[in-house]
Amino acid sequence: MTTFYQKEIRLPAFSRGFHLITHIIEREFVELQEISIGTLQVFIQHTSASLTINENADPTVRLDFESHMNQMVPENAPYFKHTLEGPDDMPAHIKSALMGNSLSIPITNGTMNLGIWQGIYLCEHRNHGGSRKIVVTAFGNQRRL
Repeated sequence: MTTFYQKEIRLPAFSRGFHLITHIIEREFVELQEISIGTLQVFIQHTSASLTINENADPTVRLDFESHMNQMVPENAPYFKHTLEGPDDMPAHIKSALMGNSLSIPITNGTMNLGIWQGIYLCEHRNHGGSRKIVVTAFGNQRRL
């Protein structure tokens, strides 16, 4: 029988940049342990922050992501019309659209089946984005303990 679990998790406010949140999801979404084989979907409810999966070991990877995204989508581009919320707002929307708002991760024996060097990033594209909310949904076969 397929089992479904869903929870909204409020993340703390992070500074602009790329931040590992795998441990927060594992800590807050204990229902994940109830699934033997299935899928975890992680969705962010914001248009100026995003999610991605990448290296969880070397923090310079996250710094390089931020540097590259700022070069690729600079602030104060003369063609931006959406500027009322500050020079980081429209670039944040574009970065969010490029990076994506949801992830799909396999669940195996009650844990996320990520690669050894993989972690889930919150990509905060605003200077002062504030607290962010994610919705995590796990579904699959219920684990027999």
